[in-house]
Amino acid sequence: MLTLIISLKSRKFIVVIQKFYIMTLLKDKVAVVTGAGSGIGRAIAEAYAQEGAKVVISDINEAHGEETVKAIKDAGGDAFFVNADSSKAEDNKRLVEATVEKYGRIDIACNNAGIGGPAAPTGEYDIDGWDKVIGINLSGVFYGCRYQLEQMEKNGGGSIVNIASIHGTVAAPNSCAYTAAKHGVVGLTKNIAAEYGQKNIRCNAVGPGYIHTPLLDNNLDEESMKAVAAKASMNRLGTPEEVADLVVFLSSDKSSFTTGSYFIADGGYTAV
Repeated sequence: MLTLIISLKSRKFIVVIQKFYIMTLLKDKVAVVTGAGSGIGRAIAEAYAQEGAKVVISDINEAHGEETVKAIKDAGGDAFFVNADSSKAEDNKRLVEATVEKYGRIDIACNNAGIGGPAAPTGEYDIDGWDKVIGINLSGVFYGCRYQLEQMEKNGGGSIVNIASIHGTVAAPNSCAYTAAKHGVVGLTKNIAAEYGQKNIRCNAVGPGYIHTPLLDNNLDEESMKAVAAKASMNRLGTPEEVADLVVFLSSDKSSFTTGSYFIADGGYTAV
């Protein structure tokens, strides 16, 4: 809704525009976003709300999750927070149950939660680090899909977007667990699409390149960030909002004949 406040001052009209969400593409849909406390997840949650969805914010960081909820509500949207660890099957099940209890259904799910993990050559990679990365970045996506699909079948349809990475198609040297997990997410996405296409459930994956988020800030210094930005033909890092716009499209009926696909948003990083 846009509110126009018009006043007369010195024989001139002064127009003040109060910004609220203009609800269009996802009006009356119910969406779940994991890892929505910051970065790409927060941008996706806010974009969903901007398009009219009721959004369930999930994260292990309650303070960050509640910040996302507040941002959405302050802009006129509808959201609530569920503290859940995406690497635990029972937490994913509880997240779906909480969503259905609150809103009665799930129409859209974005499995976004992920970590970078330790850096080391494969032959030296820490075993616990491997288990943690696979547990969050791959098993966590499967757990989310497992219970989201079960509920979407009851609804009669839905759309799932899994956040992979450009490293779902190319290597990330010294990050074997991350690369393996993200390749797995792409494969899982394709399997779901093949299995559920006739049940009115679509599933696609998005592969962000290097996006300016806390995940990047926590793993790369300024010099390294400049180096990876230079590898993209656009010579810059992406923004969370640029990824969110693609996710919204894939979540909406604008992409109604699109499933089992893997869309890269990397500024041309993998083009050469």
